[in-house]
Amino acid sequence: MTQPHPAPGDPDDSSEAYRPRSPEFRAAVDALRGLREDLFDDAFAYRPLPRKEPQGRLLRGTKGRRREYAAWSRHLTVGAAGALAMFIAWADDPGGGTGLLTGLLALAPVLLTLVRPVGAFWLSLAATTVVAAVGSTYSEWPWLPGSFAAHLIVLTVVAIRTRPRTAAWMWMLTAAYGFVADTFFSWGHYGTDVAPMLVFSAIVLLVVTVRHIRRQAEEEVTAQQTVTAHERSRRTLLEERTTIARELHDVVAHHMSVVAIQAEAAPYRVENPPPELEKAFATIRENAVAALTELRRVLGVVRAEDYEVPDAPQPTLADLDGLLANVRETGLDVEKTVTGAVRELPQGVELSAYRIVQEALSNTLRHAPGASARVEIGYVLGGLGLRVVNAAPPNPSLVKPSPGAGHGITGMRERVGMLNGEMTAEPTPAGGYEVTVFLPVPAASESGT
Repeated sequence: MTQPHPAPGDPDDSSEAYRPRSPEFRAAVDALRGLREDLFDDAFAYRPLPRKEPQGRLLRGTKGRRREYAAWSRHLTVGAAGALAMFIAWADDPGGGTGLLTGLLALAPVLLTLVRPVGAFWLSLAATTVVAAVGSTYSEWPWLPGSFAAHLIVLTVVAIRTRPRTAAWMWMLTAAYGFVADTFFSWGHYGTDVAPMLVFSAIVLLVVTVRHIRRQAEEEVTAQQTVTAHERSRRTLLEERTTIARELHDVVAHHMSVVAIQAEAAPYRVENPPPELEKAFATIRENAVAALTELRRVLGVVRAEDYEVPDAPQPTLADLDGLLANVRETGLDVEKTVTGAVRELPQGVELSAYRIVQEALSNTLRHAPGASARVEIGYVLGGLGLRVVNAAPPNPSLVKPSPGAGHGITGMRERVGMLNGEMTAEPTPAGGYEVTVFLPVPAASESGT
């Protein structure tokens, strides 16, 4: 059953019931909502001022009572400002109990900012009214000298502890309070201090707001720099892994090609091989060719658009002398020491060892210009040991910061981790730098080489 649509003149017409609000109306509603949230909702909530964490070289080195005083320095500053406001109020009428009362009414809102900042603002306005009623000064209205100082202090502390929008609302309510008091209750007084209050408070709140904005901007910049550094480190790690994947592709592809060729040629080396053997070798060749195809697909995923396949074979430790010769031509005094029985290792281990030595020497050229270096290669029973150490730079002032600092170490760690090896990279006591690596080689691989 269908419902009848209301006529255009019907009071139930939805077009008449719903009318879009104007931007001005929404702005006014949002402003009132902000006023309620900042100065009325939980106005007297307990929000103690936290202790200050010691920062800076001077404060971090303090101990005992000095460190304790530094932690409570903000509280002591607020207390001293409240005592100053109380003294100003008492000095305005030192003869009787009125001066003591006005002094306490000036002190109370200032101290309340330490635990209930928004409530302290309302107490300051209430105390101003009481002091104006019982005070004996008729030259200024509505803020007597003590109340004037106390209210400025309260505005400053509350603005520091809250946000810029709250400071704006406090200034507007202060202006409204001064306007009402000066317009309707200023009889019998010779002058008004509403204008000085608004001018001084505006300057103070503006300074505090600028401080808030600057600190927020610094925090955002720091956070952005942290994210950028993290992303840069992550991108560098991915680039290093991609480079390693490209190099290992050539190594694995070479071995799989050898397997395919040997599987194809093996039946011809045996006279009248059984059909089962021919079928087995054919299956091996098919699997090797399929593996080569999948390797090319994987490499296509990690290969950059501008990447070109190298014509020369991947380097090994046998090519290390050529690398050292090129490094010596750049001015680096480097020597090589080999211990143990030199033997052929798996190509992946040889390639990784070569790249690690290459990167370590590049770091020496970049971060220790003019220093000498030493490359130690040890063939041991369980694998291969590498040690690249450089002396301290003779002229540290020539060392310039590098935007890629630490990226070479990342690549070396990736290569070592890929081979389940171990690596340490740390400064030496003499001021140089040392990279120590151990690459394990399984016994089965050793026996097969």
